[in-house]
Amino acid sequence: MKHTIAASILAAALALPFAAQAADYSVMAPAAPGGGWDQTARAIQDALTGAGIAGNVQVTNVPGAGGTIGLAQFAQEAKGDPSKLIVSGYVMVGAILTNKSPVGLDAITPIARLTGEYEVIVVPASSDLKTLDDLTKKLKADPGSVSWAGGSAGGTDHITAGLYAKTVGVDPKSVNYVAFSGGGEALAAVLGSQTTVGISGYGEFQSQVEAGALRVLGVSAPDRIAIVDAPTFKEGGVDLVVQNWRMIGAGPDLSAEQIAAINADIEKMVQSEQWKKTLETKGWINTYLAGDEFKAQLAKEIDSTTAILKDIGLVS
Repeated sequence: MKHTIAASILAAALALPFAAQAADYSVMAPAAPGGGWDQTARAIQDALTGAGIAGNVQVTNVPGAGGTIGLAQFAQEAKGDPSKLIVSGYVMVGAILTNKSPVGLDAITPIARLTGEYEVIVVPASSDLKTLDDLTKKLKADPGSVSWAGGSAGGTDHITAGLYAKTVGVDPKSVNYVAFSGGGEALAAVLGSQTTVGISGYGEFQSQVEAGALRVLGVSAPDRIAIVDAPTFKEGGVDLVVQNWRMIGAGPDLSAEQIAAINADIEKMVQSEQWKKTLETKGWINTYLAGDEFKAQLAKEIDSTTAILKDIGLVS
């Protein structure tokens, strides 16, 4: 009996250090609930805790100005704190430029690019726009008569709307784009026919498409994707491909050891079955890229986005 008790105590003692190794995290989604960043943050929360990689993960929402308000707050509050993470991506790159934000992505520690997602254009089921060709004709006849509900100004949705117009021969500066701080607000605007179309990642409209309340006119992928029952832009006569991407970042002023530990947890997360299942369910593409390769790619993305925004007149 003594040996049994001693063995139990020893086992419990040995288990404690390993249990303590599971980090706790707070993940900021710098947008209102319901949008792509919020969904990504909550998917990270579920995967980190579900796979036993982290002990406790909390999600906070700080909306406004395409994520730049949350970014500025995060850069200040997360300084030297390895427990704080932030979701970001292509949308924020554009928002930083269009909002002339004094705080850029260089104010945080890039960890990894996680996912990619193609854009979809949707209309209410009752809309008289049945195809992309219908949309293109309406846009060409009177650009201002087509209002687009999407995320923040200068983000992926806005860029895609501008590029769509440019591709079909319409001045991108004439696009009637209505920016919302969260996917939930944009969705409500489309469902209520307050705008002509909605444009965003499929995940933000998926439930209402499946319920029959919304219809997808087209998707910005190079080829049809299984989760979306709709033609590509190219099939609809618009030679355009756009992919949104999302990343995870950490606070500034972290040690090499702290950054390595976060990277290790995120790498375990993207390899977990729970994360893979989430990607499949939401139609997200695994674009995982970490370390110096990601930093180099991020610099290229910032340069190319600057060029696109100048091209379609969103920044000077």
